[in-house]
Amino acid sequence: MQIFTALRDLLVDRFGELGPLYAMGMLGVLFILATLPTLLKRKEDPLDRLKQGGTSQRNSNKAKPERSLRHNNKSSEKLDKFATFLEPQNEEELSAARLKLMRAGYRSKAAVRTFHFAQFALGLGFLFLGLLYAIVSSVTGEMTTQQMVLSVIIPGGIGYYLPKYWVDRRVGKRQEEIINGFPDSLDMMLVCVEAGQSLDQSIIRVSKEIRSGFPALAQEYEIIAHEMKAGKDRVQVLKDMGERCGVNDVSSFVTVLVQSATFGTSIADALRVYASEMRDKRVMRAEEKANKLPTKLTLGTMMFTLPPLLIILIGPSVYRVANMVNVGQ
Repeated sequence: MQIFTALRDLLVDRFGELGPLYAMGMLGVLFILATLPTLLKRKEDPLDRLKQGGTSQRNSNKAKPERSLRHNNKSSEKLDKFATFLEPQNEEELSAARLKLMRAGYRSKAAVRTFHFAQFALGLGFLFLGLLYAIVSSVTGEMTTQQMVLSVIIPGGIGYYLPKYWVDRRVGKRQEEIINGFPDSLDMMLVCVEAGQSLDQSIIRVSKEIRSGFPALAQEYEIIAHEMKAGKDRVQVLKDMGERCGVNDVSSFVTVLVQSATFGTSIADALRVYASEMRDKRVMRAEEKANKLPTKLTLGTMMFTLPPLLIILIGPSVYRVANMVNVGQ
């Protein structure tokens, strides 16, 4: 604290009362200027030159549909030049970030770049707002150096972690939706399989039926159907679904189907047993929440019921005792 106080006194003596704010503003500008070379340093991709124009009219005509498909998101094109700054360079970190965003429902190719850009932009934006607040507060009243630093740093930290909090909330909400709709989807799938449909057809039908009630789960089933139509291995498709969802029930379901396909057992029997287990598990979760409810209500009951009851019961007696003391005096 003595170092901050001495530095603040030095800045006030040299630049006046707003000297610390000027120093913080210049420090922020220096940080931004230091990161700009890293952002702008990007080698030209040879494919970019090919996108600008073909060597003949025939090649350009063939490239139009592909260009319209690749360039449907203009915001992602603007972030391409900052890919080295907005994406983790470590492959493991990049894969973990993509998996987390996929679990939150963001499946676009530029999802990781957009996420880090949101962190960077909101962090700088809230930092600038905190700086403005510190300037206004220092002009209208006195602020210590510690209060000034906290008023600038805390909003910047909030802006930086706000996208992460949003993604975590989306992941939790989406997983809860998948857990709630998974037993019903298994029952529908069992009915379709016992009616004579294949597993692929039953997955497509279930995705259509539950789309209005559980869109997240329906989207996962649609991805499975499209990947199977594309010729991808069924076992790998199911394992990818379990990894994308991040739900233990779905992972266990994938394991059951993989074992059924490996050992040649009936898929209908496996679905029947697992669907029954999922229904029992849903009932157990409901009973668990019901058993937790009295414990959660205890604190509210003590805070909002017991004090008024004591006032009603003991209040008249206290009032009479107070009147008797006053009369005796």
